[in-house]
Amino acid sequence: MSALLEVRGLSVDYGKVRALHEASLRVEAGRIATVIGPNGAGKSTLLNAIMGVLPAAAGEVLFEGRNRHGAIESRVAEGLCLVPEKRELFASMTVEDNLLLGGYVHLDWRGRGWTKARDEVFALFPRLAERRTQLAGTLSGGERQMLAIGRALMSRPRLLMLDEPSLGLAPLVVREIFHIIAGLRERGVAILLVEQNARAALQVADEAHVLENGRIGLSGPAATLMHDPRVVATYLGLGRPAA
Repeated sequence: MSALLEVRGLSVDYGKVRALHEASLRVEAGRIATVIGPNGAGKSTLLNAIMGVLPAAAGEVLFEGRNRHGAIESRVAEGLCLVPEKRELFASMTVEDNLLLGGYVHLDWRGRGWTKARDEVFALFPRLAERRTQLAGTLSGGERQMLAIGRALMSRPRLLMLDEPSLGLAPLVVREIFHIIAGLRERGVAILLVEQNARAALQVADEAHVLENGRIGLSGPAATLMHDPRVVATYLGLGRPAA
Protein backbone atom coordinates (compact mmCIF):
# COMPACT_ATOMS: atom_id res chain seq x y z
CA MET A 1 0.00 0.00 0.00
CA SER A 2 1.39 3.42 -0.95
CA ALA A 3 1.93 5.92 1.85
CA LEU A 4 0.19 9.29 2.02
CA LEU A 5 3.60 10.82 2.78
CA GLU A 6 6.92 9.21 1.98
CA VAL A 7 10.24 10.88 2.79
CA ARG A 8 13.32 9.42 1.10
CA GLY A 9 16.90 10.33 1.99
CA LEU A 10 16.10 13.84 3.22
CA SER A 11 19.21 15.83 4.18
CA VAL A 12 19.58 19.44 5.34
CA ASP A 13 22.75 21.48 5.78
CA TYR A 14 23.11 24.72 7.71
CA GLY A 15 26.31 26.06 6.23
CA LYS A 16 28.93 23.38 6.82
CA VAL A 17 26.86 21.62 9.46
CA ARG A 18 24.59 18.74 8.40
CA ALA A 19 21.49 18.92 10.60
CA LEU A 20 19.61 16.04 8.96
CA HIS A 21 21.23 12.93 7.49
CA GLU A 22 19.26 11.09 4.79
CA ALA A 23 16.10 10.69 6.86
CA SER A 24 13.43 8.36 5.50
CA LEU A 25 9.94 7.66 6.87
CA ARG A 26 6.36 6.98 5.81
CA VAL A 27 2.99 8.18 7.08
CA GLU A 28 -0.05 6.15 6.09
CA ALA A 29 -3.47 7.72 5.55
CA GLY A 30 -5.46 7.99 8.79
CA ARG A 31 -2.46 7.07 10.97
CA ILE A 32 -0.26 8.88 13.48
CA ALA A 33 3.51 8.69 13.13
CA THR A 34 5.71 10.30 15.75
CA VAL A 35 9.35 11.39 15.76
CA ILE A 36 10.92 11.56 19.20
CA GLY A 37 14.41 12.57 20.21
CA PRO A 38 16.40 15.06 22.27
CA ASN A 39 16.41 18.80 21.78
CA GLY A 40 18.57 19.75 18.81
CA ALA A 41 18.28 16.34 17.14
CA GLY A 42 16.86 17.80 13.93
CA LYS A 43 13.15 17.16 14.51
CA SER A 44 11.94 20.65 13.57
CA THR A 45 14.36 20.68 10.63
CA LEU A 46 12.71 17.51 9.36
CA LEU A 47 9.22 19.04 9.45
CA ASN A 48 10.35 22.32 7.90
CA ALA A 49 12.06 20.47 5.05
CA ILE A 50 8.92 18.41 4.35
CA MET A 51 6.82 21.59 4.36
CA GLY A 52 9.15 23.37 1.93
CA VAL A 53 10.39 25.96 4.41
CA LEU A 54 13.92 24.73 3.63
CA PRO A 55 13.88 24.54 -0.18
CA ALA A 56 17.59 23.66 -0.38
CA ALA A 57 16.99 20.30 1.32
CA ALA A 58 18.24 17.26 -0.61
CA GLY A 59 16.15 14.12 -1.01
CA GLU A 60 12.57 13.36 -1.94
CA VAL A 61 9.24 14.29 -0.37
CA LEU A 62 6.41 12.33 -1.96
CA PHE A 63 2.81 13.17 -1.14
CA GLU A 64 0.25 10.76 -2.57
CA GLY A 65 3.10 9.21 -4.57
CA ARG A 66 4.13 12.43 -6.30
CA ASN A 67 7.32 14.35 -5.66
CA ARG A 68 6.70 17.76 -4.14
CA HIS A 69 8.96 20.64 -5.10
CA GLY A 70 6.48 23.50 -4.95
CA ALA A 71 6.14 26.47 -2.63
CA ILE A 72 4.59 26.23 0.82
CA GLU A 73 1.26 27.55 -0.47
CA SER A 74 0.98 24.80 -3.05
CA ARG A 75 1.71 22.14 -0.45
CA VAL A 76 -1.03 23.54 1.78
CA ALA A 77 -3.42 23.50 -1.17
CA GLU A 78 -2.55 19.83 -1.76
CA GLY A 79 -3.44 18.92 1.82
CA LEU A 80 -0.20 19.25 3.79
CA CYS A 81 -0.09 21.58 6.80
CA LEU A 82 2.39 22.36 9.59
CA VAL A 83 1.69 23.74 13.07
CA PRO A 84 5.11 25.15 14.04
CA GLU A 85 6.64 24.95 17.49
CA LYS A 86 6.13 28.67 18.17
CA ARG A 87 2.53 28.48 16.86
CA GLU A 88 3.01 31.74 14.88
CA LEU A 89 -0.42 33.18 15.63
CA PHE A 90 -1.44 36.72 14.71
CA ALA A 91 -1.47 38.05 18.27
CA SER A 92 -3.21 41.36 17.48
CA MET A 93 -6.06 39.64 15.62
CA THR A 94 -9.07 37.86 17.07
CA VAL A 95 -9.48 34.12 17.36
CA GLU A 96 -12.04 34.14 14.56
CA ASP A 97 -9.84 36.19 12.24
CA ASN A 98 -6.91 33.81 12.82
CA LEU A 99 -9.20 30.97 11.74
CA LEU A 100 -10.32 32.94 8.69
CA LEU A 101 -6.71 33.28 7.54
CA GLY A 102 -6.16 29.56 8.06
CA GLY A 103 -8.79 28.73 5.47
CA TYR A 104 -7.69 31.14 2.76
CA VAL A 105 -6.43 28.41 0.40
CA HIS A 106 -9.67 26.45 0.05
CA LEU A 107 -12.47 28.51 1.51
CA ASP A 108 -14.47 31.52 0.39
CA TRP A 109 -14.82 33.62 3.55
CA ARG A 110 -18.15 34.96 2.28
CA GLY A 111 -19.63 31.52 1.71
CA ARG A 112 -20.87 28.54 3.64
CA GLY A 113 -17.61 26.60 3.27
CA TRP A 114 -15.74 28.88 5.64
CA THR A 115 -18.62 29.00 8.11
CA LYS A 116 -18.90 25.21 8.15
CA ALA A 117 -15.15 24.77 8.68
CA ARG A 118 -15.13 27.36 11.46
CA ASP A 119 -18.07 25.73 13.21
CA GLU A 120 -16.32 22.35 13.04
CA VAL A 121 -13.27 23.88 14.71
CA PHE A 122 -15.45 25.48 17.38
CA ALA A 123 -17.12 22.11 18.01
CA LEU A 124 -13.70 20.53 18.45
CA PHE A 125 -12.44 23.39 20.63
CA PRO A 126 -15.40 24.89 22.54
CA ARG A 127 -13.10 27.29 24.38
CA LEU A 128 -12.22 28.94 21.07
CA ALA A 129 -15.91 29.50 20.40
CA GLU A 130 -16.19 31.21 23.80
CA ARG A 131 -13.23 33.44 22.92
CA ARG A 132 -13.99 34.04 19.26
CA THR A 133 -13.72 37.84 19.59
CA GLN A 134 -10.72 37.76 21.94
CA LEU A 135 -7.28 38.73 20.69
CA ALA A 136 -5.05 35.71 20.13
CA GLY A 137 -2.23 37.32 22.11
CA THR A 138 -4.33 37.31 25.28
CA LEU A 139 -5.06 33.56 25.24
CA SER A 140 -3.49 31.06 27.62
CA GLY A 141 -0.79 28.71 26.35
CA GLY A 142 -3.22 25.83 25.93
CA GLU A 143 -5.74 28.01 24.12
CA ARG A 144 -3.04 29.27 21.77
CA GLN A 145 -2.11 25.70 20.90
CA MET A 146 -5.78 24.90 20.26
CA LEU A 147 -6.04 27.95 18.01
CA ALA A 148 -2.89 26.97 16.12
CA ILE A 149 -4.28 23.49 15.48
CA GLY A 150 -7.72 24.88 14.65
CA ARG A 151 -6.26 27.35 12.17
CA ALA A 152 -4.40 24.50 10.47
CA LEU A 153 -7.58 22.43 10.27
CA MET A 154 -9.27 25.28 8.41
CA SER A 155 -7.13 24.37 5.39
CA ARG A 156 -8.72 20.88 5.32
CA PRO A 157 -5.38 19.02 5.63
CA ARG A 158 -5.03 15.36 4.80
CA LEU A 159 -1.73 15.33 6.68
CA LEU A 160 -1.20 17.54 9.71
CA MET A 161 2.33 18.00 11.04
CA LEU A 162 2.65 19.09 14.67
CA ASP A 163 5.90 20.43 16.08
CA GLU A 164 6.11 20.05 19.88
CA PRO A 165 2.39 20.61 20.63
CA SER A 166 2.94 20.02 24.38
CA LEU A 167 5.71 22.61 24.72
CA GLY A 168 5.22 24.84 27.77
CA LEU A 169 1.82 23.43 28.68
CA ALA A 170 0.59 22.16 32.04
CA PRO A 171 0.11 18.38 32.35
CA LEU A 172 -3.69 18.58 32.33
CA VAL A 173 -3.61 20.67 29.15
CA VAL A 174 -1.11 18.27 27.56
CA ARG A 175 -3.53 15.38 28.14
CA GLU A 176 -6.33 17.39 26.56
CA ILE A 177 -4.22 18.26 23.50
CA PHE A 178 -3.20 14.63 22.97
CA HIS A 179 -6.81 13.51 23.35
CA ILE A 180 -7.66 15.93 20.55
CA ILE A 181 -4.79 14.60 18.42
CA ALA A 182 -6.12 11.06 18.81
CA GLY A 183 -9.57 12.32 17.85
CA LEU A 184 -8.24 13.85 14.63
CA ARG A 185 -7.03 10.42 13.55
CA GLU A 186 -10.59 9.12 14.01
CA ARG A 187 -11.71 11.88 11.64
CA GLY A 188 -9.33 10.55 9.00
CA VAL A 189 -6.55 13.12 9.37
CA ALA A 190 -3.05 11.61 9.16
CA ILE A 191 -0.58 13.16 11.61
CA LEU A 192 3.20 13.46 11.77
CA LEU A 193 3.96 14.38 15.36
CA VAL A 194 7.31 15.71 16.57
CA GLU A 195 7.46 15.64 20.34
CA GLN A 196 9.95 15.65 23.23
CA ASN A 197 7.31 14.17 25.54
CA ALA A 198 8.11 10.65 24.35
CA ARG A 199 5.64 8.90 26.63
CA ALA A 200 2.64 10.93 25.45
CA ALA A 201 3.74 10.65 21.82
CA LEU A 202 4.25 6.88 21.89
CA GLN A 203 0.92 6.33 23.64
CA VAL A 204 -1.02 8.12 20.90
CA ALA A 205 1.00 7.11 17.82
CA ASP A 206 0.77 4.10 15.51
CA GLU A 207 4.36 4.26 14.24
CA ALA A 208 7.42 5.86 15.79
CA HIS A 209 10.92 6.97 14.84
CA VAL A 210 13.83 7.97 17.08
CA LEU A 211 15.88 10.86 15.69
CA GLU A 212 19.27 11.50 17.28
CA ASN A 213 22.07 13.72 15.95
CA GLY A 214 20.17 14.21 12.71
CA ARG A 215 19.77 10.50 12.01
CA ILE A 216 16.78 8.20 12.35
CA GLY A 217 18.32 5.31 14.24
CA LEU A 218 15.25 3.35 15.29
CA SER A 219 11.81 2.87 13.73
CA GLY A 220 8.85 0.60 14.31
CA PRO A 221 5.37 0.32 15.78
CA ALA A 222 4.94 2.78 18.64
CA ALA A 223 3.80 0.02 21.00
CA THR A 224 7.04 -1.86 20.29
CA LEU A 225 9.29 1.14 20.82
CA MET A 226 7.46 1.85 24.08
CA HIS A 227 9.06 -1.37 25.37
CA ASP A 228 12.45 -1.05 23.67
CA PRO A 229 15.10 -1.02 26.43
CA ARG A 230 17.05 1.88 24.91
CA VAL A 231 13.93 4.01 24.44
CA VAL A 232 12.80 3.17 27.98
CA ALA A 233 16.16 4.10 29.49
CA THR A 234 16.72 7.27 27.43
CA TYR A 235 13.27 8.76 26.91
CA LEU A 236 10.78 7.26 29.35
CA GLY A 237 12.81 7.64 32.53
CA LEU A 238 12.14 4.10 33.72
CA GLY A 239 14.36 1.25 34.72
CA ARG A 240 12.14 -1.26 32.93
CA PRO A 241 9.76 -1.18 29.96
CA ALA A 242 6.48 0.68 30.36
CA ALA A 243 3.44 -1.42 31.18
